Amino acid sequence: MNRNTVLMLGLAAVTAAPAFAQTVQIRIENLQEPGGMAFTPFWVGFHDGTFDVFDGGSPAAGGITEIAELGDTGPLSSRFAMEQPMGVDATFADPSGPPVFSPGESATMSFDVGDASVNRYFNYASMVVPTNDLFVGNDVRREIFDDTGTFLGPITIDIFGRNVYDNGTEVNDITDGPAFVAGIDATGGTDEFEDVLLFFSRPGADDYLSSIIGTTTAPGDDITRVFTEGDLIGRITIVPAPGVASVGLLAGLGLVARRRR
Repeated sequence: MNRNTVLMLGLAAVTAAPAFAQTVQIRIENLQEPGGMAFTPFWVGFHDGTFDVFDGGSPAAGGITEIAELGDTGPLSSRFAMEQPMGVDATFADPSGPPVFSPGESATMSFDVGDASVNRYFNYASMVVPTNDLFVGNDVRREIFDDTGTFLGPITIDIFGRNVYDNGTEVNDITDGPAFVAGIDATGGTDEFEDVLLFFSRPGADDYLSSIIGTTTAPGDDITRVFTEGDLIGRITIVPAPGVASVGLLAGLGLVARRRR
């Protein structure tokens, strides 16, 4: 058997075997107009469907409070690592600097999800800036791959004002402990012992947003407009990473695929 025949048989065997590893490209956009509100770095995670970032109508779970109040993804990432040893997650930031995702800004990242037949589901979370404890995230996990590891996309997740959550842990008062407001200590604020709820379901939601107009964020951006329930404020797009072969095929050819986190 000559060398070319051996190579062709090897390629056929690799192609026939399931290639579960997948690399996708994630794009995050802030679609608000200039003078609008911003997002902190997005936490994103791919998992087996058993990880619960938060539950609407229940007290905030570990890790989401730090995102909702301070934009800190570290505690959620730590909990994810303990509960999802096969999962993969990352903090996704636009490199332009704080507040990271200002109106009109976007960023794109290639993301190795590991075994796509296991890490089939996607969650995200990010703080809305400047607020006391408002955030965006998906309570219900989003299926990205089927049980064979086949990508179900392209996936588009539109984020509207009506999708914004109130974490229920800090009273909504833009003069008392909000994060990323110039001259105010973000670690202050009055504790609130409420469940996580959709923000616009809370009494006084519109008045709270109106009170934010005229504030200046810590990076120096003036807030001149806020969102309504029907406004499209952000978008997450997930597509196959261009020019990336399956990791199973690369391994069969004796190549090494590097995970980018």
